[in-house]
Amino acid sequence: MGYIVILKPTMELPDKTVKGNADAELVLHTMIQFGNYNKAIIVSGDGDFHCLVEYLEQQGKLLLILAPNRHYSGLLRKYNNYIVRVDLLRNSLEQKRTGIRGRSKP
Repeated sequence: MGYIVILKPTMELPDKTVKGNADAELVLHTMIQFGNYNKAIIVSGDGDFHCLVEYLEQQGKLLLILAPNRHYSGLLRKYNNYIVRVDLLRNSLEQKRTGIRGRSKP
């Protein structure tokens, strides 16, 4: 099991905010790599990915949709059985403060 990280260039807007629109790239790379994975996890609650989610489900390749919170798109409600809300996982994902610094030795 593994994953591929694809980095996308960003641009700085005049108000100094940084913009990196990755919608088209996510769809494109999902389809380019279609034969190289068994299941896909979509990390977004954006309705722009509805057609991708629909296609992945039809092909039996949709594993999960990780939505950031309860405000994910209504277009994805049909796929509620695939949706995992990241905000509800906060406690289990949060780094616990143990007082131990650095890496522990095996």
